[in-house]
Amino acid sequence: MNRRDFLFAAGACLALPALAREAEKAPPKRLVAIHVPLGMMPAFFFPKVGEISSPYLDLLAKQRDQFTTFAGLSHPGVDGNHHAGQCFLSGAPHPGQPTFRNSLSLDQLAAEKIGEDTRFSSLAVAVRQGEHYADSVAVSRSGVILPAEASAERLYRKLFVAGTPEEKAATMRRIQAGGSVLDLILDKAKRLEKSSDPQDRARLDQYFQSVRELEGRLERSIAWENRPKPKVDYPMPKDIADANEVVARSRLMFDLVRLALQTDSTRVVTLSLSTFSVVPHVPGVKNETHGLTHHGNEPDKISELRKIEEAQLAVFGEMLSAFRETRETGGNLLDRTQILYGSCLGNANSHSNQNLPLILAGGGFRHGQHLSFDTVNNTPLANLYVSMLQNLGVEADKFATSTGSLRGLRS
Repeated sequence: MNRRDFLFAAGACLALPALAREAEKAPPKRLVAIHVPLGMMPAFFFPKVGEISSPYLDLLAKQRDQFTTFAGLSHPGVDGNHHAGQCFLSGAPHPGQPTFRNSLSLDQLAAEKIGEDTRFSSLAVAVRQGEHYADSVAVSRSGVILPAEASAERLYRKLFVAGTPEEKAATMRRIQAGGSVLDLILDKAKRLEKSSDPQDRARLDQYFQSVRELEGRLERSIAWENRPKPKVDYPMPKDIADANEVVARSRLMFDLVRLALQTDSTRVVTLSLSTFSVVPHVPGVKNETHGLTHHGNEPDKISELRKIEEAQLAVFGEMLSAFRETRETGGNLLDRTQILYGSCLGNANSHSNQNLPLILAGGGFRHGQHLSFDTVNNTPLANLYVSMLQNLGVEADKFATSTGSLRGLRS
């Protein structure tokens, strides 16, 4: 049996969760990570000493008991200004260097542990594409950034629309073609391996790992292709063509992410909310966001940027409310879903990658607090990630540059 035939046989036999028992089980734990590539102005985000609120957090006052904020967290060695975006969930150091190699991201490790019983082990979503280091924060074990879906219509179809028999047949042909291509690639790579030197062999090892990851996705695609998709009481969305409608696009994607989790189509999601190169349709805003982040302390620019960041946080607040209002066995969707909202930039004006603005909501943690660490000698952000993984039921005492779990965060 050749490799392609084996893939199809394995995929056809891959165990799927029993539908009859799903309704009886406790709702699964889930993870959503939202990256805001241009950050949030520190003066408006971080609470003052001894307080738990701030001008920005006041916008989330109704949800304040549902989330924790942090100060003094960052990734050691992650520098390179906007390059750091690709390391938000991985913590891989020095992303701006020519020899940089990324590493497994938080979401992908979680997907390996809690995503195997769902149609999509993880989803990467974005409100826009084509923005450097801002499209996706999901990184595979081989260090490859996973592409994000920026079309709400395509995402909805992928999640909820059953194909016709002809479309399903076409999909299977594409999967078969993918298996054939993998066979050819692997055969060529093995021939190269025989004549490679030690330095090239390390690169080939990374390549083989990527191939194995693709094989795993093929197996899952085969196993799920003939299984019915869930039905939802939500109409097919239309893509918002205007790139400046980033707030409306965010709201739409938040809705689809909630439905994806509610239907257990996935348990792990990343979202990138990039506002590079756009003038958001927010009252009082006339200038492009990235330019405004380099405000040079000019009051007019700060005022415009604040309006944009407040609009983003307001939509995030809507998302938290919607998750809390979505009932499920024993509670609500937010109870069992960790939602991380933050940025790779601590201060976009100076391109600082220190003291990152971060919010962690839901997931069963004891919230309503602000945890402040040394804002000069930062605590590794990966310590928070270890705590998040442990909360998901993942046996982890180390992730990336962590030195342990995060002090003060309790389940």
